[in-house]
Amino acid sequence: MKIAIVCYPTFGGSGVVATELGIALAEHGHEIHFITYKQPVRLQLLHSNVHFHEVTVPKYPLFHYQPYELALSSKLVDMVKLHKIELLHVHYAIPHAYAGYMAKKMLEEEGIKIPMVTTLHGTDITLVGNHPFYKPAVTFSINNSDAVTSVSESLKEDTLRLFNIKKEIHVVPNFIDIDKYNGSYSEKERDIIANKDEKIITHISNLRKVKRIDTVIEVFNRIQKKMPAKLIMVGEGPEKKPAEKLCREKGISEKVLFVGNSHEVDKILCFSDLFILPSEHESFGLVALEAMACGVPVISSNAGGLPEVNIQGKSGFLSDVGDVDEMSKNAITILECPKMHAKFKKEARKISKNFETKSVVPLYEKVYQNALKNV
Repeated sequence: MKIAIVCYPTFGGSGVVATELGIALAEHGHEIHFITYKQPVRLQLLHSNVHFHEVTVPKYPLFHYQPYELALSSKLVDMVKLHKIELLHVHYAIPHAYAGYMAKKMLEEEGIKIPMVTTLHGTDITLVGNHPFYKPAVTFSINNSDAVTSVSESLKEDTLRLFNIKKEIHVVPNFIDIDKYNGSYSEKERDIIANKDEKIITHISNLRKVKRIDTVIEVFNRIQKKMPAKLIMVGEGPEKKPAEKLCREKGISEKVLFVGNSHEVDKILCFSDLFILPSEHESFGLVALEAMACGVPVISSNAGGLPEVNIQGKSGFLSDVGDVDEMSKNAITILECPKMHAKFKKEARKISKNFETKSVVPLYEKVYQNALKNV
């Protein structure tokens, strides 16, 4: 198949999954065309079946906000015609499914029929999509997709609850290439981050309020009072400066490393002893899955799709959003007992294998095949 993938090219979970999906599909023999405003951060153009087409938005003084959706839909039309693309797979209802629908209608005017698969990732539904300004457009985009997938049962339920959806939603979970998380690193590399006797606690996100960064720091503060520890904060976002201030106020700045966005997430996780993800909303929790693939136990909230990934009492512990006391207690319990820690590490790695690329990508291929049959 010749497939166009439309996604955000950033460090966020949806962009990562879309990119990894395209790469995996290319290895299955499909011809993949990424169409977005910048080369995705996880995309390395070293495969004969992978192509990238940049969407540029001309700047006109007439527009207060530059019309990306218009530029994207026009680019999709051009690329479908030029490369004989057979199917569109758009990640995020807004703006991608909306632009994809317009491209479909323009192509139909020229006698070209092409199916569109829309994957819902989370904030396009629970935050942006549910805003009154966007809700009609999100509903329309989903209902006019040829197939719709959701990354978790929880997100599917939220979508059906919040919108008047007439399309069937297929749950296809996020996935990872387990082989990339083989835990290979040297003690010398670890020593750059922490002393041998220090536990390494990690958090990875876009550092927004919804990720509850203050909870991460408070849980770590309680951990470091019980044992030597370092906290690694990976990511950039609006809560970074407030988090740095909070660390100074608690007198733990020298124990917290803010490393920004990183291309070495797998290495950082392989160094880690515990992962913390206390999010207020989390449609799936891809970073938790990545941590588990590295054999890192997870302390998380029970929000959204997290209970479908982080299994209570096996790969880690789940707590109510904002329950710092329970999260801290569970974290310390795991870290204080080497035998228990080893057991959780083993279970985390085992559970992560349920989400291997080779198991999930065929589910998408089946969705594609059904969409093509029904055009």
